[in-house]
Amino acid sequence: MTSTFDLRSTAGRFRLVALAEAVSWVGLLVGMYFKYLGTPRTEIGVKVFGMAHGLIFIAFVITALLAGRAFGWGAITWLLALLASIVPLGSVIFLIWADRTARLGVVGGPAGPARVAVPAAHPVPEAT
Repeated sequence: MTSTFDLRSTAGRFRLVALAEAVSWVGLLVGMYFKYLGTPRTEIGVKVFGMAHGLIFIAFVITALLAGRAFGWGAITWLLALLASIVPLGSVIFLIWADRTARLGVVGGPAGPARVAVPAAHPVPEAT
């Protein structure tokens, strides 16, 4: 059984980086709160999470490009993925949408339930 975040698959890598991007956004927003509004005012959160978010943002864009190429995304899906990286927590919303619309592969793929083709029974004669 494979994990949803299996790093051997393009979809798993994309999911992991998308969630990391969202977590780094939250850290950056908390850091900005303490820089401008919180008590005590400190810049350490922005320094730490700003750098982390920047690196993860670049990783998200690269992984989105690789995932789009691997899964044959159209221009609209590419654009939505890139826009999702700009909006706080947008990567999670895009990830949920991409999973539900099978943009990251077949829904219930290899890790999902076994799909067995069941031959149709003898046709039922129509009632006259």
